This record gives sequence, structure tokens and C-alpha cells, in this order.
Amino acid sequence: MPRITFIEPDGFRRVINAPVGITLMEAAMQNGVQGILALCGGACACATCHVYVDAAWLPSLGDKEEMEEGMLECAWEPGENSRLGCQVHITSDMDGLEVTVPQRQGAI
Repeated sequence: MPRITFIEPDGFRRVINAPVGITLMEAAMQNGVQGILALCGGACACATCHVYVDAAWLPSLGDKEEMEEGMLECAWEPGENSRLGCQVHITSDMDGLEVTVPQRQGAI
């Protein structure tokens, strides 16, 4: 299982072993990551699983789909490295991935 680090809003670094095939949002929820609300349950209908991906990892995650781009407009302070955790599926190549949870989440 790849080890993924979630940097929580208070700066705590929560390192988890994430099963391949689930999403970052699911991994965060299963491991009690602070700041991930996931109000829509992964339906890409809100922006409450917004994370900032370490820039070095962006190319390996693939492009954002149009629906994700639209939802990120609802995120709190989105940036070039913003992703919705529900849209990033964990692969074995993601060992060492770091994502930062924003100080707060946006919601529709």
C-alpha cells in the first residue's frame, strides 16, 4: 500500500497506508484526516474534499476532468495544485504523495 501524507490544517502530518483503488477522499475519511468533510460522499458535487497536491506529483495524477474543474471553482482559495480528493484514485505509484488540506473547505 502506498504511504500518503496528509498535512492537516493545524500542520499535523498524518501518514497513512492507503489501499490502491480507493480515492484520496476515501482514504482521508477512513483515517480521520482533519479538514476533509466529504459532504457529497464522493459524487463530485461539492468542494469539501479539496486538497493541495505537492507540485512534484501533479504530472503523475493526470489531468482534471471538466466536472472537477467546475467544482474547484467552489473551493476555498483554489490554486494550480488544487484537486478534489474524490477524483484522485490511489495507485501503487503514489507512494510518498503529500497533500495539504486547506484551512477550510468550500461548499455549495
